[in-house]
Parts: sequence; structure tokens; C-alpha cells
Amino acid sequence: MLRDEALEYHRRRPPGKVGLAITKPFDTQHDLALAYTPGVAAPVEAIAADPQESFAVTARANLVAVVTNGTAVLGLGNMGALAAKPVMEGKAALFKRFADVDVFDLEVDATDPDELVRIVAALAPTFGGINLEDIKAPECFEVEERLKELLDIPVFHDDQHGTAIIAGAALLNALDVVGKDIGAVHTVISGAGAAGLACAAFFVRLGMDPSALVLVDVHGVVHTGRAAGMNPYLERFAADTPARTLADALVGADVFVGLSVGGIVTGDMLRTMAADPIVFALANPDPEIAFHEARAARPDAVLATGRSDHPNQVNNVLGFPFVFRGALDARARRITDEMKVAAAHALRDLAREEVPLAVLNAYGVEKLSFGRDYLIPKPLDTRIPLRVAPAVAQAAVDSGVARIARPPADYREELARRFAPGRGLMRSVIRRARNDPRRVVFSEGEELRVIRAAEAVCREGIGSPVLLGRVEVVRSQLDAMHIDCPIDVVDPWTSPALEAYAADLWARRRRKGVTRREAMALLKEPNYFGSMMVRSGDADAFVAGLTYHYSDVIRPALQVIGPAPGVMRVAGMHVMLVGDRPYVLTDTTVNVDPSAEELADIATMAAEEAVALGLEPRVALLSFSNFGSTRHPRAAKVAEAVVLLQARNPTLEVDGEMMADVALRSELRGDYGFGALQGDANVLVFPSLEAANSAYKLLQHLGGATTVGPILMGMARSVHVLARGADVSEIVNITAVAVVDAQRKG
Repeated sequence: MLRDEALEYHRRRPPGKVGLAITKPFDTQHDLALAYTPGVAAPVEAIAADPQESFAVTARANLVAVVTNGTAVLGLGNMGALAAKPVMEGKAALFKRFADVDVFDLEVDATDPDELVRIVAALAPTFGGINLEDIKAPECFEVEERLKELLDIPVFHDDQHGTAIIAGAALLNALDVVGKDIGAVHTVISGAGAAGLACAAFFVRLGMDPSALVLVDVHGVVHTGRAAGMNPYLERFAADTPARTLADALVGADVFVGLSVGGIVTGDMLRTMAADPIVFALANPDPEIAFHEARAARPDAVLATGRSDHPNQVNNVLGFPFVFRGALDARARRITDEMKVAAAHALRDLAREEVPLAVLNAYGVEKLSFGRDYLIPKPLDTRIPLRVAPAVAQAAVDSGVARIARPPADYREELARRFAPGRGLMRSVIRRARNDPRRVVFSEGEELRVIRAAEAVCREGIGSPVLLGRVEVVRSQLDAMHIDCPIDVVDPWTSPALEAYAADLWARRRRKGVTRREAMALLKEPNYFGSMMVRSGDADAFVAGLTYHYSDVIRPALQVIGPAPGVMRVAGMHVMLVGDRPYVLTDTTVNVDPSAEELADIATMAAEEAVALGLEPRVALLSFSNFGSTRHPRAAKVAEAVVLLQARNPTLEVDGEMMADVALRSELRGDYGFGALQGDANVLVFPSLEAANSAYKLLQHLGGATTVGPILMGMARSVHVLARGADVSEIVNITAVAVVDAQRKG
């Protein structure tokens, strides 16, 4: 049973879900002197002189308190402060997992609002922000309002505002899907607690007409003149309506948002709603109406729930970690309405973009695209912090509550390095591509992912894309996708350059058995045509391979463009980003069993590519033997390649033959007492294709490494082959590599 499994999970040692980590060296006597007495007196005096120094010299800048009194735990009600601790630890884990925010969870045994406010305010100097959680209404409103008045750090009640932000983003997209204006829809919200009231207020902030919004609670419709259960927070939304029940209110309604209890809405009630109704039944774990029942009653409805087993889960984890990330990084005094709106708009916009393959794989689906069943991003989408946090931070600046205003582009890059493993390397490559963008031709110009990537390449200023394909087909797709970037489209069959290209190819290949007619036929194939565009100077780089086998791209490129002068054999490499550390692996794609001479060539090219990518190469030639420990022809081949390489490149840090662990851990090489390689290797040259190819795929699929590649080395001009099925971000990355390669090759 789930209950037993959950208990076992939480009891597994160490108990609970969170712990504490030391972030500075704490191993030597000198470390202790700096960390504690006498050194710790220096930051104490700095904070006493300037309280803002507390953000610079303590963990406060990245520390949030998750505070509850346990009076409204999940859907379980008043369970008490201690029983709320597992939920608060879970909240802490979500903060850390999704936004790298540290948390102390505080379960406060105080049900009186005055006492709760006093305790939290007294503890505030410890924290950079306060997240209130599972405090019952209406006390939660008072507690939040008073703490916001008392404190100069962000105070955020997630049950209110987190739900409102995510529901608001989903609502904006749902309205767009059905073609309705937020200012003209009639909306019913069931549940007038913290989440319901916050959603009502937030929807109005987004543009909803308050007179067209009806709240319903346990006493029925919140209407003017009602006495039962009213308070100042409800009075704000008292509607002038004859409706008295939820069923009455739903007649003709465009939008229903349920934040109450399960099973209170029937199919018959939904059938009274307007055409194309939006139904967000968000009660958890049992929604106000079951998903399949709602679908059967209203096939035209756009549906969302709070559950992960149905489309459009309205999940607060899409919001609160990144709202705090942006607020903390801007060192905001509070979280304003503008910051919450910015978060909702960022989520709304992200859902309209192409979904990366990594996200599809994480959820085991082949496709997700904006529409009725995909209104908001999935929680595991790694792009969320890169969009929401900067939007929140900028809104903090714009609304005057930020203490730090950093350039948005710099902040996005900082977040990319923090949340996307190894992104620092690719951001550097992309910056260099932008400095001197080049014309890049894509052979698979009719593929949607290539079109999306071309848009990103154009928008980011990486290069000028050229798409090969039928002009009318590509242009219609560009129009349908509302892409207005300057993207050229060329049809190889009708291009004015076809005759000249064919003459050039025939002159180049006629001693290889190619006739003039065959040259013309070959050039109607996009990989030949694209390669010829680069050879002739009509483009600077060629990218292909999304739907082709590797050999189907490299063969035309070799025949049309050929290797660079002095290169006897081209090779392939991948850059594997493990955490923030990049490793070059080669040859991963071309040479099955290279000779010692070829290994030396491959290593030389890989070192040059590493330099071009901004790395300082430390090259290790790998084997199953360490410096002759095993006598075998395959090990001897690698040792011979090392001698050749050291003779050719005396300034290059290179050594071998060695095992992979010895290459990656310099301390293991210390026992040998020699070696030209200083530090850990970052360019790994494998003795065969099977070894290199297996290594990169194991790292990718089992080690969780991020892959850039394959990168083709040794060509006379910039030609790069995509991995089959690459997603948009991978195509953009390879394009940036291709542009930098084109810059280098002139």
C-alpha cells in the first residue's frame, strides 16, 4: 500500500528528507580559526556596522523559512504543528531540488495569530525570506499582511499566491486556446479559503472583470447581503447575483475553478456552462469532478486538475521555488503583485515553446505541444528557473523593491551555469557565435524541430539560417508558427545555382565515376546541395542529420568539401558536460579501429577543438593498461600514439596509455612518479570506435551527462552532423559550434 511505502520511505535512515551541509573547508586548524573563533569576529563586526552585510557573509542570502502552525495541513485539516513537519520537510526538499534554495522548516505550536506573528518576526533575522504554509483561513491573511508590514524580506503564503500564479498562467493559455478574452468571461470559483480568495484577486489583477466573478463556499454563493460566514476578505468579492448555489452559478459560466472538496460537481452541472468551458477541478487528491466524468460530459472543455496523472496539473512547484529564487537574488524587500504577474506570464509563455526531448523522456511521452492538453510547463522542465526567476527579479527592480539590480542577460547566464550542467561552456560558445554570426544551411528544412531551431538561431543572433526544402511547404509552416525572423528558404530542385553547382561537382568527381547527369541528380539531394553551398561560399556552415544516418551526411560532405589540408582522416567527438565539468571524448563516430598514427592525428584535432571551445586541453590516451602494465598489441598501439603525439606537440599536455580512472584522478598517477599530464584529463582519446561510442552513451543515459555533439573534426569547412532525433536546444548548440568553427576556418 502507498501508506506503508511512504512510511518506509520516511523512516529510511537518515530519518526525514532534509539535512545540513557545510559549504566551506572545515578540515584544518586554520579552517577552524577562520570559521569560528577568532576569525568569526570579523563578519560579526561587519554585520553590526551594516546589517546588509549579513547577506554577504552568512547563509541568509539563500535561506528561506518554511513556517506553519499545522492548522490546515494538505486536505487533512488541523493536524497540529508537529504532524505538519513531514509536509514542511517535503517543501524544503522541493525548494532545494528545483531552485537550489536552502530551507529551515519551522513548525510553530501557536494557533493565535498574534503569537504566531511575534514568533516569526523574532526569528526573521535568520532568513532571507519567509514562506508561510498550511495556516488556515482567514488567520493566514492576517498573519501574512502583518509580517509583510513588519519585515523587510519577502513574505509569501504559498497556499494563496503560489496556487494563484500557476492557475493564472494556465487560465491565460486556456482562454487563448478557446479564443476568449479574460475581460469578458464569467467565472465561478468554488472554495473561498486562502487559495480561492487569492485566485480571485489574482485573476482580477490579470484583467478579469470582478463583477463577472462569483465565489462559492460551504454557505453557497458569496453574494451581497449574505450574513452567514462572511468576513472582510469575502466581502470584497460579494456578487450582485440571484444565484445561491454552485449549480445556479455555473449556468452560462465560461470558467470554473475548484479549490474546495471532491465530488461536488456533476456532469449535468457542467452541461449548463457556456461553449468551450474551462474547468479547473483542483481539489486534491479527489477533484470536484473526476477528469473522465468531466470529459464525457463536456468533450469541448479545457480541463485541468491538481493531479499528476491527468493533463494540465496545476502544481505549485512550478512557482514558489523560482519566485523565491528571483526575489532572493534581487534581494527584494517584499514580493509584489508585479512579481507574481511576471511569474505567471513567464510560465504562460514557456508553455508555448517547443518542449525539449529531455522533458519528453522524463515523462515518457513522444510529444507535448501547446494546446488543450498542455497549458503549463511540466515540473521537471529545466527551463523554468531560467525563465521565471529572471522575470521575477526584473519585476522586483521595476517595482522598486530590489536592493540588487543586475543586467538581465548576466543573471540568466548565472542561472544557466547554476541549473543547467555545463552550460557555462555553451554560453561561452554562443557568445562567440553572436560576435560574428555566419550563414548556416540546414538540409532538413521542412522538419519542425529544425524550423524551431532556426528561429532560435535567428532570434539569439547566433547566425543567419538557410532552410533547404520546398519553399511553399516551409513558408506555410513558418506562417503557421508565427515565425517572422529573416530565414531564407532554398529548394535544391529549383535553385538558380543548381547548374553551376552541378558543373563544379562533376569537375571534382568525374574521375570518381560521376557523370554530369549524375552530378545534377546528386545535387537535388539536400545533403549534397547544402555541402555545395558551403564549398561555393553561399553558406559558411552546414548542419544535418536529424533524420539521416551519420554516413548519409558525412559521405556527401567528404565528396564535396573534403578534409582540411594535411588531414588524412576526419574524426568525430562529443563534449560531455558532467556537472560543470566538460570532457571531450573521441573518436565517437567515424574511425572503427584507428592506427597509432591515426590516434595521434585524432588527439591533435581534439586538442585543437578543445582550445576552440575555450578549454585548456589535458589529453589522455586511454587503454586497459597503465604505462605498459599489460603487454598487448592494442595497448602497444596506444603507447606508440603517445610517443608520436609528444614528438609532434611538445607543449601539449598529453600522456598514456592509461586507464580511465587514472586519467581522471591525478593522485592515482602519483604512484608512477612520472608523467607529462598535470591535473585531471579533460580530453579522452579512446583506442576504438566501440569504446568511445559506448562510453559517451553510457555517460549520457546512465551518468546523466549533458551532450554536445557529435562534432566533426578535420573538415576543410564547417560541417556538423546532428544526432538523430536531436531536440531543438541540441540543434541550436551544434549550430553555435558550427558558427564558431566557420569563424576559425574563415
